[in-house]
Amino acid sequence: MRVAILAHEKFPGDAKTAVGVLRYSDHDVVAVLDRSRAGERVQDHLPDVQDAPIVEGMADAPACDALLIGIAPIGGGFEESWRPDVRVAIERGCDVIAGLHALLTDDEEFVELAADHDVELHDVREPPDDLTVAAGTAGDVDAHVVLTVGTDCSTGKMTGVFELRDAARERGLDAAVVPTGQTGIMITGWGIAIDRVISDFAAGATERLVEQAGDHDVLFVEGQGAIAHPAYSGVTAALLHGGQPDSLVCCHVAGRDRVGGYEAFEIPDHGWYASLYESMADPISGATVDAGLLNTRTLNRSEANTALDAYGSKLGVPVTDPVRDEIGPVLDAVLPENLRERN
Repeated sequence: MRVAILAHEKFPGDAKTAVGVLRYSDHDVVAVLDRSRAGERVQDHLPDVQDAPIVEGMADAPACDALLIGIAPIGGGFEESWRPDVRVAIERGCDVIAGLHALLTDDEEFVELAADHDVELHDVREPPDDLTVAAGTAGDVDAHVVLTVGTDCSTGKMTGVFELRDAARERGLDAAVVPTGQTGIMITGWGIAIDRVISDFAAGATERLVEQAGDHDVLFVEGQGAIAHPAYSGVTAALLHGGQPDSLVCCHVAGRDRVGGYEAFEIPDHGWYASLYESMADPISGATVDAGLLNTRTLNRSEANTALDAYGSKLGVPVTDPVRDEIGPVLDAVLPENLRERN
């Protein structure tokens, strides 16, 4: 599918969804919409993803099948400054794909326009209506289940599962990602956005995903939030308990010492954080933090090496930057011996 991605004033650093789709999806991205960078190109900022022009608005984008909202703001609201681009997309016959808490299908203007132009509005964050509480059965799947966890939001949990999946597949393993957020769903075409599920059903939704995807050697479950986050710890606990993982990978951003958007809260010591995750998992699955991922994007090579050494020392497990460096040692650390021997 040919898509344009809306990322106004946020590309690339604060457009996690846009970057994830550019890096991991099979979509042919024809343009990125960002008024602040119009005239530039994607690879001016992200040399390791597919390239596309950055344009002022949807009217400047090449022909495509859909407009994808590539920003996930705090609270998941719809920014009114995006409305003209969504309107133009619909009028050009494009579907619109969004992962917001504010649903496109609740917007009367968009619904009427979509009907007039025979296009579809896709709200990937809207959960199924038949979810239930967890039965405690995710641990029965034959697959080895790995969950990415983090010290904060936007620490590389989604990036980590796709990098680990690709590395496992290169070794001949049957590996899959279990998408639990809007970006993972947009990349893979399936999943449930756990953060929009009724709290009593969130662990059950995770359990359903793991069981639906269970016919693989290894499953990499996309983590969300952080267990000590002042706002988003609930969704993390649902994944940790509902998914009953066998192994955890702890993700962090180098240099970040305060919770993003909640700077009054300091990120705790990394070793303490890993122990907290293990304590939370222990009664349900006994999962341990077996590896770490560190985003070193803002550091030079020497600084990155120092940061990786320090993070590894704190966690006491293999760590890497999954985008800049080899992820093999981390994959080895989370796989059971029988799967490592098959390489």
